[in-house]
Order: sequence, then C-alpha cells, then structure tokens
Amino acid sequence: MQKYPEVIGLGCCTLDILIRTERLPTWDQPCMFNELRIDGGGQAATAMTAVVRLGVSAGLIATAGNDEIADLKISLTKRYGVDTSHVVRRNCQEMGVVIVLVHAKTGERIFFGGGKQGLYPILPSELDRSYITSAKYLLIDGLHRESAIESARWIREAGGKVVFDAGTPGTRPLPPERLDFLKYVDILISGSGYAQAVTGIDNLTLAGKKITEMGPKIFVQTEGENGCYTFTSDEAFHTPAFKVDVVDTTGAGDVFHGAYIVGLIHGWNLRRIAEFASAVSAIKCTRMGGRSGIPTFAETLAFLKTHAGWN
Repeated sequence: MQKYPEVIGLGCCTLDILIRTERLPTWDQPCMFNELRIDGGGQAATAMTAVVRLGVSAGLIATAGNDEIADLKISLTKRYGVDTSHVVRRNCQEMGVVIVLVHAKTGERIFFGGGKQGLYPILPSELDRSYITSAKYLLIDGLHRESAIESARWIREAGGKVVFDAGTPGTRPLPPERLDFLKYVDILISGSGYAQAVTGIDNLTLAGKKITEMGPKIFVQTEGENGCYTFTSDEAFHTPAFKVDVVDTTGAGDVFHGAYIVGLIHGWNLRRIAEFASAVSAIKCTRMGGRSGIPTFAETLAFLKTHAGWN
C-alpha cells in the first residue's frame, strides 16, 4: 500500500532571494549588502518544510512553471523531504519569485515579488482526492480558492482537519471570498489584527471568541514579539514570545503554522502546542532564511528545556 504524507499543504510556493542590508538603495545612492541567500518560500510550502523538519511527513500541492527557476523552486522544497509529486507544472515562465530585503539591525523585512503567480490556479479537476483524504491535516493559505474549498470538504468528510493560514489583513478590508473559508476550517491561525478586521470588534478577547462562533474550533492570532493569543469556546489565553536575538523574521509565521500542526499530531494540549510553535518560530528568527532557519524537533525540545522548563 502506498504511504501518503500525514500533512498536506495546498497553496503558495516561491523562490526567495534574501538580501540582508543596513539600508535600502535608491536610484542615486546605491549600497552594499551584508548577506545573500537563496531559499524556498511561500506560506504553504514553508509550513510543510517545518512539518518535515520537526519529524512529520508532509506533501505540497502547488503550481510551478516550466523553466529553470521553477526547477530550482521545486528542488529547494524537495530537498527538505517534502513530497512534491503533486506540484502542478504550467507551460509558462516561473513567476513565484520574491526578493526579500531584510533589515540587518532588526530582522524585519519587505517583499518585492512577481504579481502573476496566482493567475494559473489549480483546478479541482487536477486534484488527487485519495492523496488529500489520506492526510490527517490539510493546510490552506487562501491560494487556489476553489481547490482549497473542495479539498477542505473532502478531508473533513474523511475525518481529517483543516488548518487555515489567514495571514495579516493589513489596512484594506478583507474580501468576502476570504471569509468563505471559515466555514470549512477547524483551526484558524492569523496574523495581527485579523480578528478585529473580521468581526469589527476592537477588543481582541471578544473578537477572538466571536471567530470561534464562525466555524473554527480553535483560533490563534499571532502578534510577533508580543506572542500569540489562543481562543476556543471554552478558554482564551496568551502565550508570550521567547526573547531571542533576531536576525531574520522571514517565514516566522509560516513556520509557526507548521509547528502548530506537529503539536496537534502529538496530541498535546493547546497551551503546550502554542509554546512549542512559538519556540520553533523564535529559533527560526535567529537564522537567515525562511526555511533554512527552521530547527529540528530535538533542537526545539532542547530550547524549551532551557527556556521554558520542559521535561
């Protein structure tokens, strides 16, 4: 019998070119950079890389072009052990390339990416239902909308769970189609401001509780250096972030999502899972690259033993 991954990610996969610099260049004032790294990126792909690095099998459903850049993008995912057999190739130039400018002093970053990677979505007819429904968890990040919804239906019917990476809303209103995902989601993880943007409630505790009435049984809102907040119908709690020397925050949220799923697979309680995911994300931030900075399971447990008293 063919063995399928325990976790499937459906969504974004990119090639990241990371440049660590003291300042941004201008047309009339160029500058030197401190460090250059080529790494894989994208929400779903980076989360699946974290899953594998932490000892759980994972596969990726995404798109790629047909050129050498696409080949490199796939190889940078495959080399970590993520199953890429269901990546759909398109007869076009690879546009999933992102220039990541990392501030050398703070580790914060800005992205400069190709805007056409969402033009060729995966169609539901291209999905392998048996591959998806064999998994325990499906992570979706909002890309390939129709296929994400269909896959969510399938895996829930088969007894699996759906995790939605909702991202950070920013200053623009959330489009209605992004909210459609909530009724298909079991665990929702977002960036800062999501609950307030969705519910219109400024108080995070009240807004978080409201989210759990909209479909998700578990809602986690990450707040960077201020930690994360977890909400269910029964409880709400805050998990502080670990204090580390930050080098690069690229992929920190995606890594958190992958680590959270690993905690769920281990059957830990939600407080332990949030602490574990926070530790994985913190360690990643001490290293350059969204994927190359991800720690192993053993490294994370050693960190938690020292910093949180884990046995």
